[in-house]
Amino acid sequence: MSPEFSFFDDKMFSLVMQFRLPGNHMTEDPVYRVGKTCSYTPWTSREILCDRNYMEASEQSMPQWTCLQSRYKMTAVVFSPSKNVMNVDEVQRKGYAIANTLTRLVLRSPHNAEETYLQNVAGVPMRVLSTSTFFEQKWLVTRVDATAVCPTPEAVAFTPEVITWYMPKHIDPLFSSDAFTMLEVYMGIDAKRLDTEEMAARNYSVLVTEAHIIVEIPVGAVGGYFKSHIQDDQYFVTYTIEPMLELLWIEEDAHENTSYKVLFPITTPPMARPPQVHTPLDTVPEQAVFVLELGTFNLDVELLNITFPTMVLTVAECNARGFNVQEQRSPDNTLKTFRMEVPFSDPVVFKERRAEQGVTTFTLQLIYGLVIFPEYAPFSHSAVVDAVLLDIVPPSVTGNCDQENFHITVDYRNQEPFFVVLVGKRLLNHEFAQQYLTEGDTDFIITLPFSSPDAVFEVRRSPKTSQLVVTNTEPRSDGYLSLLPHLQESDPDDPACGPTYSDDRFAYFHFTVNSCGTTRKFINNVMLYENEISLPDELEVSVNATTSSEEEYQ
Repeated sequence: MSPEFSFFDDKMFSLVMQFRLPGNHMTEDPVYRVGKTCSYTPWTSREILCDRNYMEASEQSMPQWTCLQSRYKMTAVVFSPSKNVMNVDEVQRKGYAIANTLTRLVLRSPHNAEETYLQNVAGVPMRVLSTSTFFEQKWLVTRVDATAVCPTPEAVAFTPEVITWYMPKHIDPLFSSDAFTMLEVYMGIDAKRLDTEEMAARNYSVLVTEAHIIVEIPVGAVGGYFKSHIQDDQYFVTYTIEPMLELLWIEEDAHENTSYKVLFPITTPPMARPPQVHTPLDTVPEQAVFVLELGTFNLDVELLNITFPTMVLTVAECNARGFNVQEQRSPDNTLKTFRMEVPFSDPVVFKERRAEQGVTTFTLQLIYGLVIFPEYAPFSHSAVVDAVLLDIVPPSVTGNCDQENFHITVDYRNQEPFFVVLVGKRLLNHEFAQQYLTEGDTDFIITLPFSSPDAVFEVRRSPKTSQLVVTNTEPRSDGYLSLLPHLQESDPDDPACGPTYSDDRFAYFHFTVNSCGTTRKFINNVMLYENEISLPDELEVSVNATTSSEEEYQ
């Protein structure tokens, strides 16, 4: 690739480029020639450019440059305020660039060149290059002054949220008087001018005061980028953006206009961003898995490996082990975190049982190995996470009886009551529980009457008699006894007395104290009425045959 430039009366320029594309070795590589001709925008009397690496002044000299057409020759450059004089060759050896066309003189200098100097302008440090260039022809000499003034990094103030750039409105070294009119003020990013809507969308602002033009840019705004850095194995980030200011003013006395353009890269001081390891809010120890998220990082950070107390695993090896290491991006795709899941059961997790406290502690120690690209700068972050689980204590069931009810206590200890309760053959639902259930903090009590249809009876034969004795010591005032033995086939002492009501579980007898074989006796001035209810022999045999120790009762 070889470029060629041509200029035409400072109004047009052309660029021609030749490309040689490699082909096979049997023929010569073809050459392609591409050209483009463009016109300049109208020149102003003076144009100042502050670029990233240099400062430039372009000055319109004598009308029609009659002196150059008359073979005037550039002979010397005088730098101010040092008054140092150099010929053109020496100026170029010092790193400056100087050239002229038919109508203009162009001078370019590095920002920190030897002949530049600092000047405080409206409280803002500015870098200044001031020169006078001489052209001679025999006994005639003419002079063209050229000055460039550019902001320095000290013109910027930082907070963690905002970048503020101060530019003097009246740049003293470029003015011959205080009488001027500011015609245009534009802001842009990366050398591209922005309109007011674009600036508002990005939260940029430009404020013009009596003394300054103030540009404010939020840290992290669109148009810039973050970069990762490591200092003493600590993670830092910087934010870089390149705003542009374009100014146009006219001096009323000289009637000359000046175009001033600044491309000003700004980088914030390093900001500490120590990574944190945290667990998502929806993670609970009972899941028996450590869920870890490490972040946040810029996109130029990658996870290489993880060191455990007994081994070092790459990301691929972690995933093969079931740790499910994933990279997660923020919604705006500017930040990332690293997520990992480690089961409590994996050997890299240390387990400690504390029997006296009824808990087990699970501890995971790890060191993340990370790297910043493209510098390949390594760094690490260590973490220790633990979880405590209550030991599983199975629920206990105890019970007792009074004269009328079963009292059953279910203590579910340190476990949640994730089980169902059947009373008899019925599920203990909400409606059922309102009748029988009393709840505590870690237990509940079921109170079930003997007569409840949910109770189950076990018939056991007496070694002395095959009779089931039911006693009622409190006869009713009307002289009747009411008995409720189980099984409908049972009978009082008098076989002629049958139940007044019965079902498959109970028989209800109702008779006077003087009937059905009821006996009576005095005990301590109290009359005791007794009656014995017996089962027929054939039914007793049937009951005993169907009742075994294996049958369950609830």
